[in-house]
Amino acid sequence: MDDKRELLDLLLRDARESPEDIARQTGLDAAAVETLLTELEEEGVVRGYQAVVDWDRVDEEHVQAQLELNVELDRETGYEEIARRIAKFPEVSSLRLVSGDFDFAVDVEGKSMHDVSQFVSERIAPIPEVTQTVTHFVMETYKERGIEMGDTDEDDRLTFSP
Repeated sequence: MDDKRELLDLLLRDARESPEDIARQTGLDAAAVETLLTELEEEGVVRGYQAVVDWDRVDEEHVQAQLELNVELDRETGYEEIARRIAKFPEVSSLRLVSGDFDFAVDVEGKSMHDVSQFVSERIAPIPEVTQTVTHFVMETYKERGIEMGDTDEDDRLTFSP
């Protein structure tokens, strides 16, 4: 499993690396890397490969929001069923059952604040088990999936003034 974990860590940093590049970094041969990748994909450990996009650099409006959802369960309906219904919406990019003051953390994406607000009010809030929604619009992203966003040429040292 150590080889698998090392491979997963490398994929999380850069999923575009070739099996040959990964082999050089891990000490495995390229065929072993390809075999491990196939195993991880078949086992459902690796579920896909995605780019990390800095939407501030795209000439198209894109809005992200984080929703807090509270739900009320009954004998027939559990978290899994509610999650399955919510996860089917294309606007939902992530959905997690969490501990704390609310039940679900939901990441939503849309073309505008209006689109996201409309999605929440017309598709999420009417779900019978949903008792409360709180929407937090993302104003600025500084780091996404381990990658720092923004101007990468800046001096990252803190300024000190006596």
